[in-house]
Order: sequence, then C-alpha cells, then structure tokens
Amino acid sequence: MLRGWFSFLGLAALASLLLFSYSLIADSRSLPELKTHPLPANLAQWQEQNQPGDYFDAVEISPVGALIWSQFPVKIYIQSDRSSWLSLVQEAIAEWGQYLPIELVNRAELADILIKQELPPSGVRFNPETGKLELPRVRSAITQYEIFVKENRLTHRMSIQISPNLADRSALAAARHELGHALGIWGHSPLETDVMYFAQTRDIPPISSRDVNTLKKVYQQPTKLGWEMDKLLNGEVQSFRLGYTSPLREKS
Repeated sequence: MLRGWFSFLGLAALASLLLFSYSLIADSRSLPELKTHPLPANLAQWQEQNQPGDYFDAVEISPVGALIWSQFPVKIYIQSDRSSWLSLVQEAIAEWGQYLPIELVNRAELADILIKQELPPSGVRFNPETGKLELPRVRSAITQYEIFVKENRLTHRMSIQISPNLADRSALAAARHELGHALGIWGHSPLETDVMYFAQTRDIPPISSRDVNTLKKVYQQPTKLGWEMDKLLNGEVQSFRLGYTSPLREKS
C-alpha cells in the first residue's frame, strides 16, 4: 500500500470528550433560549444539485445546540512556521470560504478558529479494570471547542491541531476535514465521496454537494450560541471544553 494513506476512525460513534470542565453557568436559567440565526448569504443561495441528499442525521447536537457561527466573517488564525504548510491550509480555507464568509487574522487572540501545526494529545488513559495504561491509535488531527461568555453573549471558539508528520496531500485533506467540523458539521458522512467521510481514501474528494447541503441544514438549526444571556455575568468568563477527535493511522 502507498505510504501516506490514512483512515479516520468512525468518529460519529466514537466521539470522545477530551477535556471536560463544565463550569459554564451555575444557574442554567441564564442561558439563552434555542433560536435560529439568519442563513449566511452564500448558504441561503445554495441549491441542491441533482438532489444528492445530505448526512445531517449523522451530525451531533452539542449541549448548546448547533455549533454554528452567527458573526461573520469567521476569523481564522494559522500557527505554523512552514510557508508550504500555510499554503495548504489556506487552500482548504478558501474552499470552505465559498460557502461561509471567512477572514484570516494575524493574531491568535482575534481568532474564532485557531489552526496549529502540532501533534494532537496522545489520549493515553489509565484503565482501572486492567490496571494498565491504554494507548490509543495515533491521532493526526483533532478539533476541540470551548464555549464561553463574551460581551454577555454565549459564544464559542474552535481549536484545530494537525500533526506536522503528515505528508502534504494528507495535511490538506485533514485541514479540509477539520475545518468542516470547526464550521459546524459535528459528525461524519458514510460516503467516501464527501469531505466529511470518516476515512481518508486514495482519491481525496473536494467539498461535495452533500457536504454543503449538510452545512446548510446545520445552519438552519436552533442554537444558544450568539444570543444574549438572560442575566448579565459582569464580564466573567466561564467555559467548558469538548473535543471531537479525528485520529488517523497509517495503513499497512
């Protein structure tokens, strides 16, 4: 088999909480109600082509509803010293930018989505039943989100880590896939012709009509994100982090 072939685990079934420190708001009554936001212009104009369908049923709903953005453009910061790697990620961003307004920023603290070229956490854990450490399959990419309060609105921030050990072709595929998660598709497609397919294939697909159909349907869902809190929190930021893994492993 060619080197550089990787496969995503079936994450819809194996989505794991990587870090969970639920301190969001002690009084849940202060959370906004679930409401829908207007569709971004490009998604509103998008029409299905030949009725290819979608995989919305595979998308998971977070504790605060759909993980969507309502303030545009979505700001992205890329953290890497390699110009070639930056170009690959920018290519993936430009592809998704056809459907949602996206802007690159030059400071991490300004970003809604932070993309880092670094090894994802190993996820080693202790099994109390066996008394042994369990080593997971190698993770080559991971997306996590943080939910917090900013200017009295419930909002979120995404963080993507992509392994520096990936070949360029695989890094582009990983960036394209992880951005799909970060922009709101919190699940995987069962079809290998979609970017959000759970396994990387020999022929890495572009963003498909099914991917965009799913993205549009996600943005039509209600969410607590982007809406004002019922009670002013006096600027206090409280948050919890949830992770959605995209582990990859090299095929033999």
